[in-house]
Amino acid sequence: MSKKKVAILQSNYIPWKGYFDMIAAVDEFILYDDMQYTRRDWRNRNKIKTPQGTTWLSVPVKVKGKYHQTIAQTEIDGTNWADQHWKSLSMHYRRAPYFDEIIEMLEPLYKKDYKYLSELNRSLIECVCNYLNIDTKISSSQDYTLIEGKTERLVDLCIQAGGTEYISGPAAKDYVDETVFEKNNIKLTWFEYGKYPEYPQLWGDFVHQVSIVDMLFNCGQNAGKYMNVAARNL
Repeated sequence: MSKKKVAILQSNYIPWKGYFDMIAAVDEFILYDDMQYTRRDWRNRNKIKTPQGTTWLSVPVKVKGKYHQTIAQTEIDGTNWADQHWKSLSMHYRRAPYFDEIIEMLEPLYKKDYKYLSELNRSLIECVCNYLNIDTKISSSQDYTLIEGKTERLVDLCIQAGGTEYISGPAAKDYVDETVFEKNNIKLTWFEYGKYPEYPQLWGDFVHQVSIVDMLFNCGQNAGKYMNVAARNL
């Protein structure tokens, strides 16, 4: 039986570099957007750097009366946000070395009309993966059958995907039942983001917790050198 590493994580809006390191670490990355949408989280927003410090780019979504909707069911509210985000990226990163290259790559995505947040997130994630030469298969939890139970569902998704090893983010230690993985002969590995080196960054003191676009604008194809992606792609 061939070995296959699987990770299962909710989609985020233009995530930070660690998110893409996790994608690069596995053979299949399942976007777990059947989970309940959570407000004031990373699903629909992320940070960029500006001369005044970090600021949020937030995608407005329809939440009124939709207390139990999943991420996949969450609709984007309006279209003005795309132009606002585009102008913000253009204004704050126009001095970055790789501005022209990255802005050209992102432009088609910000001109497209998305109805659902998941669709937008996936498009941006796949675009960045392609740029960083991350060839991991990206799928959706909607492609699979979902069973009950937090850990049981993760294990079953892993089995359906043909996984032999499950790579989990460290935050999941609070709720994952490791014995369920053991009973199903699935190896459970806790992902460690590691200590990232600083890269050339605009606007004052260095900040790690920002969207991957910050690194792309500043480093271009050299971004992988400041992540674990480069080592895994050797």
